[in-house]
Amino acid sequence: MKEFKNYFKIGAPPEDVYLALTNPMTIRLWTGEDAEMSTVPGSDFSLFEESISGKNIEFVQDKKIVQQWYFGDEGPESIVTLILHPDHTGTSVELRHTNIPDEAYKDITEGWIHAYFGSLADFYQE
Repeated sequence: MKEFKNYFKIGAPPEDVYLALTNPMTIRLWTGEDAEMSTVPGSDFSLFEESISGKNIEFVQDKKIVQQWYFGDEGPESIVTLILHPDHTGTSVELRHTNIPDEAYKDITEGWIHAYFGSLADFYQE
């Protein structure tokens, strides 16, 4: 199991980024795909045609999102924590993803960089 930590700059204020990460209609705007998402702890979510799915654990409005991502029946829980920091250019998103299965690490990290935060950053540049 591996861990991935990174920071991403998004050209929008934290409240807009939080909404883009938690509202299914807004998620559709930047991904182009339907999403199942709720800010109710314990609720299930799925993104990118169900290629990402899991359970929502914790939300702090405009500041923090914690989720458990599913990788089949693999060992320890894979936890994603997103912390939104105000920045002079918008928002700096601190990502920490723990317990990524070794065989999925490359795909997951590339997905975070290009598909997830790359798409979100592009959405706010338009």
